[in-house]
Amino acid sequence: MMNGMFGGMWFGWLFWIVLILLVVWFITQFTNKQQSNNFVATSQKETPLDILKKRYAKGEITKEQFEEMKKDLS
Repeated sequence: MMNGMFGGMWFGWLFWIVLILLVVWFITQFTNKQQSNNFVATSQKETPLDILKKRYAKGEITKEQFEEMKKDLS
């Protein structure tokens, strides 16, 4: 009878420990994701001229269009 009582007590403790660890894990996963998203958003800020240069480099616009748009941005 005593083994059953102590076994149940250990199971209760184990349940709460696992539950707390899961909650902590979920919180750390969420906060790490938010921090990494913020880092990406702030490190990728481009100026309009940077975007224009990329479009020209990709061949999306001609040299004449590039020069005209660059003049408009200045």
